Amino acid sequence: MKKDGILLGVLTLLLAGLWLVPPPVLPVGGAGKMIRVKVLEADNSDLQKHGLLLYGSQHLKLKLPDGTLRDGNNELRAQMELDKLFKAGDTATAVFSETGELTVKDHFRTHWIFILAGAFSLFLILFGGWTGVKALASFAVSCVVVWKGLIPLILAGWSGSLAGFVCTLFLTAAIIFAVAGFNRKGVAAFCGSVAGVLSSLLLAHLFTVLMKLNGAVMPFSQALFYSGFDFLDLRDLFAGALILGCSGAVMDLAMDIAAGVEEVHRHSPGLSRRELMLSGFRIGRSVTGTMTTTLLLAYSGGYITLLMMFCAQGTPPLEFINNPLVASEIVRTLIGSFGLVLVAPFTAVFAAYFYQKAVY
Repeated sequence: MKKDGILLGVLTLLLAGLWLVPPPVLPVGGAGKMIRVKVLEADNSDLQKHGLLLYGSQHLKLKLPDGTLRDGNNELRAQMELDKLFKAGDTATAVFSETGELTVKDHFRTHWIFILAGAFSLFLILFGGWTGVKALASFAVSCVVVWKGLIPLILAGWSGSLAGFVCTLFLTAAIIFAVAGFNRKGVAAFCGSVAGVLSSLLLAHLFTVLMKLNGAVMPFSQALFYSGFDFLDLRDLFAGALILGCSGAVMDLAMDIAAGVEEVHRHSPGLSRRELMLSGFRIGRSVTGTMTTTLLLAYSGGYITLLMMFCAQGTPPLEFINNPLVASEIVRTLIGSFGLVLVAPFTAVFAAYFYQKAVY
């Protein structure tokens, strides 16, 4: 418990330190000060309908936080994923432009996010107890490391795959040792996870080149180019994002196998290193199948509408798998699954090595 408290304190200090890191100097101007406004009236007279979508300006009467009333505009561009329509009574976010014009950006959702996050945190602590507290700290550190560490490094010119790998190593160590403690089980799970992630990274670089995938399929990549970040290597960034996306499942599987080997050794401390390793292999075979399916379902859920479009158009699978969007997701799924398959034997070998001479 004392070691866990020290580790939790270190994570808390790290979280606070990362949060205080100043944002990078960007080649584009800031988005302006965001404020919360209340929509009192909505005028849709200047909106035009193009097919199923609306285009034009929605004129709004807004109430600012200080009680003053202002006119504002909501621009619709016939893009369903970005456009939003307001009505009287809505709460929204808005910014002032350089000319002093008030532009409404989106619906205000922050309070619901905090409510959901609070409910999740409460349930995690009630169900998991002290382990839940450590898991929650790891979750918070992961969010801050990605936002205050990984993203600024890439925007500053770091290699996307290198920054992603360093970030993944750090998060893997923080999460595994926070949950398992700094012991043989934690070290075995960490080593197995690193080996699996590194294998995925090498495969990602290889197959993005072989399949001529440039990484531009990632959302808003072109917008980043036109915002002053044309130095970004999207293919390299795609590889870094790939390993970051599968690292959670890799850690999960590595911890399962390390914990299984620890339990086998606890009940049969006389087993040889080879016997412990084979036990780890058998445990890995039992969980690898479901974990790879988990990745498949997680990734396919993100592009289900794309598959529906191909199905509605009658496009055969052998034709649409060459589409760069589909091919990129296939690479993401298969290489992430490849890393999962490899992490099982890696972790079994490391766990057998660390526990072979362990004495209770």
